[in-house]
Amino acid sequence: MGELAELAGGLWNWCAAGRLPAASVRAALAGVLRRPVTTLDAPADGAVLCDVWYVGGDFPTLIDCFCAPGDVDEAAAASAVAVRLGADILLPDDTLNPTRYVRAEPNGALTPVHLDEIETDDGTERRHARPCTGTDPACGPAPGCDTSHFAPKPTPGHPAAA
Repeated sequence: MGELAELAGGLWNWCAAGRLPAASVRAALAGVLRRPVTTLDAPADGAVLCDVWYVGGDFPTLIDCFCAPGDVDEAAAASAVAVRLGADILLPDDTLNPTRYVRAEPNGALTPVHLDEIETDDGTERRHARPCTGTDPACGPAPGCDTSHFAPKPTPGHPAAA
């Protein structure tokens, strides 16, 4: 298992809209990364380890990628996987705001959103995704959403906060 220690790259924690088959998630990820993607119980040299499981909520497919390649931008990879799967994927953004995520959409767009989270016995359920406009009450807690690489997107009637 020494090879696994050498591969200890990044950890990606995503969730997807809809209940997606684990094999489809791994195939999409392998296609995007152009490297093998395996389950946790079948590690292989150079492979990304991908665990997929399910909870309730609007984003019930949870995806954990271990040994994610450090030379691949996580948001770009999530966007490409979202396109291949035809489903929204949430990934953590670059703030420490616990309700803020980046939504990778099936058209390839990356949009900052806020959502409500509910802790359950099966894991965290995420619901009610809404665009981060800079005026959402969830934008207020520090660190502010305006510090993100994924800036708030103002909507008509809701200009971005100054």
